[in-house]
Amino acid sequence: MAHADLECDLLIVGSGAAGLAAAVTAAWHGQTVILVEKDAVFGGATAWSGGWLWAPRNPLARRAGIVENIEQPRTYLRHCLGEHYNAELVDAFLEACPQMVAFFEQHSRLQFADGNAIPDMRGEAPGAATGGHQVIAAPYDAREVGALLPRLRTTMPETSFIGMPIMAGADLMAFLTLTRSIKSAVHVAKRVTTHLYHLARYGRAMHLVNGVALVARLAKSADDLGVQLIESAPAKRLLRENGRVCGAVVQRGDGEQRIHARQGVLLAAGGFAHDIERRRQLFPRTPSGHEHLALPPPSCNGDGLRLGEDVGAVLNTALKSPVAWAPVSRVPYPDGRVGHFPHIIDRGKPGLIAVLRSGRRFVNEAEGYYDFVAALLEAVPEGEEVCCWLICDQRFIRRYGLGIARPAPVPLRSVLRSGYLKRGHTIEALAHACGIDPLGLLQTLADYNRHAQQGEDPAFGRGSTAFNRRSGDASHTGPNPCVAPIERGPFYAVKVEPGSFATFAGLKTNGQAQVQDANNQPIPGLYAAGSDMASVMGGHYPSGGINLGPAITFGYVAARHAAGVEAYETELD
Repeated sequence: MAHADLECDLLIVGSGAAGLAAAVTAAWHGQTVILVEKDAVFGGATAWSGGWLWAPRNPLARRAGIVENIEQPRTYLRHCLGEHYNAELVDAFLEACPQMVAFFEQHSRLQFADGNAIPDMRGEAPGAATGGHQVIAAPYDAREVGALLPRLRTTMPETSFIGMPIMAGADLMAFLTLTRSIKSAVHVAKRVTTHLYHLARYGRAMHLVNGVALVARLAKSADDLGVQLIESAPAKRLLRENGRVCGAVVQRGDGEQRIHARQGVLLAAGGFAHDIERRRQLFPRTPSGHEHLALPPPSCNGDGLRLGEDVGAVLNTALKSPVAWAPVSRVPYPDGRVGHFPHIIDRGKPGLIAVLRSGRRFVNEAEGYYDFVAALLEAVPEGEEVCCWLICDQRFIRRYGLGIARPAPVPLRSVLRSGYLKRGHTIEALAHACGIDPLGLLQTLADYNRHAQQGEDPAFGRGSTAFNRRSGDASHTGPNPCVAPIERGPFYAVKVEPGSFATFAGLKTNGQAQVQDANNQPIPGLYAAGSDMASVMGGHYPSGGINLGPAITFGYVAARHAAGVEAYETELD
């Protein structure tokens, strides 16, 4: 079936945060924009994310009195990234990100809530901040999205409660303290009742938070500005004329359609998390490419990278890591499907440890998710399956939950029956259920508990940093919000494996998000952002939000460059 050609100023491939941010920016600057998405819904991996952006010197922090010179985050990144520090990319990011936040606040439906109490992960590093570097999309009433709503991806089922996304902070804390606080119980009752009403009337969650709120706000803004949003339209190849990228051919049903783009094409298709062959080539400890639990949707399979490479783009793999690691557990469903749960919240809470098959600990469990998996990869001997177990007791699991196992009063029967959660009335029984060396686990717990009674962890220093303590439980009655004994049976465990939020290896770009060729020269008319662009962090993970912060920022930067805009809209001191 033939489709008539389309024309625009900027063509965007991919509908995650980077692509939608670019669409809004370009359209606001007077460009005609077409955005194509491979999937049947918009949102990419962003919709399944926590939605946090690392954006130093942002206006929300400044309004709260947190004012810093650009040299502070620059110093922090220079220290954290080391040999992978790229001054051009870092400077472009740090200069643009506060402008980006101000732009969307003033000219779109994207409004933010601050993360001013969240510290940088490397608290000991020069330039590290104790807060003011993070923002998140403010909650959004999905009814404002209108007819666009059915075309947007819903929340990742494993990280929601009966389809209801829960926002980090006071909302999450209310769910964790449901049985210990009347105020929390009232909050949860209202949230659940409202959500059930929304399910009955609309068939989905309508109080949007986290990544789905970010996507909905950006998508509605793009729609308001006249961006043509086309789903179920994978890009097959780029068009070139006189050496310049000037559009793409996309698949539309049973036919192809040519889209001509006067100012160029932005690749923002989500990286290669599900490209098995590229994973096999680039990921450590992944001999077949399948030994990895990727969290992004299956459509994030390297299409954008291949489109760029076909016209001379270069993949940058000279990074600390090609992938943004996350500890993940497999979630079996009755129909045979297997979901993935990212362990972000539970690891820092008091009364949990992570152990190897030997029963030995290997890491400060309250450290960042990237560092946790990096330590796991280093600790597991070659030839062994790369995995560990999170171990806790009855008191912990009923207070905080563990992975997909929810805290009280939600029963544990289904996760025990599926085999997701292992239980033993004694430590030895739990060890046998998991295939862990029982003597090793007994010795580890004896050592850990002896010090945990005083809130100490001399082996790994758990709770010793501001980031650790933020991950813990401030209401814990002990001296350390991250440390408590594990002693009240029955005991529980969940198996955890290496997974990822996104990929870091991507197309090489300059500070204007222009894709570069083998001679480090820009390919005219071709841009990349998000996971299709090689990580500005050089494959390091210095703080939460370093995927989405640069993704939206460089989407904004690319769109402005394609539109020929030089001066920023907002004056910042």
